[in-house]
Amino acid sequence: MARGKIQMKRIENATSRQATFSKRRNGLMKKAFELSVLCDAEVAVIIFSQRGRLYEFSSSNMQKTIERYHQYAKEDTGKKASMEQYMLHLKHEAADMSRKIELLEASKRKFLGQGLESCSVDELQEISVQLERSLSTIRVKKDQLFKEQIEQLKAKVFLIEENSRLCEKYGEKGMPWQSTSSVQPKEARIHSLSSGSTDVETELFIGLPEMRC
Repeated sequence: MARGKIQMKRIENATSRQATFSKRRNGLMKKAFELSVLCDAEVAVIIFSQRGRLYEFSSSNMQKTIERYHQYAKEDTGKKASMEQYMLHLKHEAADMSRKIELLEASKRKFLGQGLESCSVDELQEISVQLERSLSTIRVKKDQLFKEQIEQLKAKVFLIEENSRLCEKYGEKGMPWQSTSSVQPKEARIHSLSSGSTDVETELFIGLPEMRC
């Protein structure tokens, strides 16, 4: 027959309650011992019965285990406190950033001419001064860019005019680095070749050169 499920509630019968306590206490001590041996763990169990009797088990030294537990609990509490302080700091910082963003958005809308109904005369005057400063900075930058473009255009115009002047000056005469002596008409070259050919000696001599007469 299958064993029924035990209801997790206080046993009203004192005898049954004491028997269950003894049985489960011994089972808990056995499991603690097995855990310490099989897993090489430091295990400590402290049990107080209903009558106030102490039952304990420790795989090493109970006092050292308790001191170790207190030290760990203290460090864990300190870590939790530090984490809570850090989270609180982050919340304050996030709220501060949100306020700054809202102020910047409101200022941006005012510069665009929106939401000016709630502004006082002094605030409107301050906005006007800031806009004038911004416009002055923009004008200075624009003038600087215009001057740079004008200088570049002047340099290009100077180069174009200089090239045109050189072309007009040397267009028909040829460029000054060209030599006129190397340029000869075709007829002159042919005449020099034909005149040079008349000086060729055509007489035939037989014998050694020194015997010529």
